[in-house]
Amino acid sequence: MSGDGPDALGDKGLASYFGNEPEGLALADGSRVAVIGGGPAGSLFAYFVRRLADTIDLDVAVDVYEPRLFTHCGPAGCNHCGGIVSESLVQLLATEGINLPPTVVQRGIESYMLHMDVGTVRIETPGHEKRIAAVFRGNGPRESRPVDVAGFDRFLLDLASSRGTTVVRKLVSGIRWHEGRPQVSTPDGWTATYDLVAVAAGVNSHTLQIFGDVAPEYTAPGALRTFICEFDLGEATVRETLGDSMHVFLLDIPRLEFAALIPKGAFVTLCLLGEDVDEALVERFLASPEVAGCFPGAVVPRPACHCFPRINTRPAVRPFADRLVWIGDCGVNRLYKDGIGSAYRTAKAAARTAVFNGISARDFERHFWPECKALIVDNEIAKVIFGVTTLIQKLRFLRRGVLRMTAREQAGTDADRPMSSVLWDVFTGSAPYREILLRTLHPGFPATLAWNLVAGNVSRGKPSRAGG
Repeated sequence: MSGDGPDALGDKGLASYFGNEPEGLALADGSRVAVIGGGPAGSLFAYFVRRLADTIDLDVAVDVYEPRLFTHCGPAGCNHCGGIVSESLVQLLATEGINLPPTVVQRGIESYMLHMDVGTVRIETPGHEKRIAAVFRGNGPRESRPVDVAGFDRFLLDLASSRGTTVVRKLVSGIRWHEGRPQVSTPDGWTATYDLVAVAAGVNSHTLQIFGDVAPEYTAPGALRTFICEFDLGEATVRETLGDSMHVFLLDIPRLEFAALIPKGAFVTLCLLGEDVDEALVERFLASPEVAGCFPGAVVPRPACHCFPRINTRPAVRPFADRLVWIGDCGVNRLYKDGIGSAYRTAKAAARTAVFNGISARDFERHFWPECKALIVDNEIAKVIFGVTTLIQKLRFLRRGVLRMTAREQAGTDADRPMSSVLWDVFTGSAPYREILLRTLHPGFPATLAWNLVAGNVSRGKPSRAGG
């Protein structure tokens, strides 16, 4: 979507041009907007509503309901996230004037280390730029030492506040229709009526259960359980052992889809995705020599904290209604990767629709839903890509070929590194899955991979370390 202001059709945007806006279902001077949830989607939505409204001199009030302060270590300030901001999102945020300060970025990721049982290879960031940010979503793990950490979510919420958004430190526990408008309530008896409510509560929130009566057509997303934990190694040890690399694992472990170790200051975050993630899967993964070898003395330390949050794996059904819209991972999300990027895209699309088009279900279907559908279509392509990744995990001869092709690209001087770029974008979520798939269909890619499959399996020596 390009541009922020309405076109030449008038100050109220396209709604007046189409002439089909139901009376009263548009924001006007004095309108009130509520946002349930102050994570990335909620904060960015509030930020964009205020910013876009200013471009047409529209006076609207925005309240963000968020009980968490994001200033406490552990669960009180946690938002269940690995905390990687891809380089494409860093660039998108920069175009919006949102630049992540050093106090938010715990470490710039300059390379990936791909670990397999057949060897390890280092994949340099394209262009050799440190554009991937490792961040804490809150204020760090439970056992963090007191430090001046500005978590990513707190940074975005403060950004929204700087545009005039009011942060209400209350948990929304109920919603009903009051004189044709949504009215939210909190456990202490507080009620407030709004012209529009944007829901950014996330799939791990019980808040999604309160919308059955007011929006019966909405169905919450499908979700799978994941595993996230933090290891406290100390900054010097993290620098010596993991450096500025994110360590990714393709291991033949049943039910394992993706796993990575992410250095963040004195801590290392482990993210593990898979089917029905449980303690048995976690224990088997941590017991693998490829994982243990990343830690001092090849011994995995005791986690400082851990959790089993859920992630969106299937889109919500009809995440919009009159005066209601669901954004972020309680609506539509990219499969497995770049959840913060999905929050940005859906939040901005919803904000643009509300300000320039209207707040009826029809408006959201015409102007917000296409952004969601684009994510859904891309996720269907992602299933094919992750199916291939799973095949690589299961077949050792494929892993040998992938390792050899990647290592040769990294050791060479040729700027064209097809396997490296595909792996990089699969791991980071920096490019649409459609673009990644098209790159693998280029005639030179399968031919080169086939050659490396043959060459990599001629000699089946002991696992070796490549490119590191």
